[in-house]
Amino acid sequence: MTLKVYLSGEIHSDWRAQVMQGAAGLDVAFDGPVTDHAASDDCGVAILGTEDDKFWHDRKGAAINAIRTRKGLADADVVVVRFGEKYKQWNAAFDAGQAAALGKSLIVLQPGEHDHALKEVDAAALAVARTPQQVVAILRYVLTGELPR
Repeated sequence: MTLKVYLSGEIHSDWRAQVMQGAAGLDVAFDGPVTDHAASDDCGVAILGTEDDKFWHDRKGAAINAIRTRKGLADADVVVVRFGEKYKQWNAAFDAGQAAALGKSLIVLQPGEHDHALKEVDAAALAVARTPQQVVAILRYVLTGELPR
């Protein structure tokens, strides 16, 4: 069985690479958002034209990025949403909510200090992991039945 896994959330660390490297050899296809921060922020104005008002600048980019995100979430079997330490990731919370609404298997990856703030998101998740390695162990177990050594 091939698992389609959508990797959502913070883009300021290498957690995606850690998950993908750890899952090497497993029957997993990964997808995710554009992780080039500048490209993600500016895609709307780069494609559709400049905006004087920052609200509309951001709105154009968010809408174009949503095309990719909606498709990725819809096609996913499992959605992993990472909440990092550096910023409040409202977009990640939105993705988690969409995944839950779509009935997707949701894994949240977050540090313990976010537990209280994310309690509603965590309640919708099937697992709350602390490390990318735990995410890999979940994927390995789901695909093979193998427990970590």
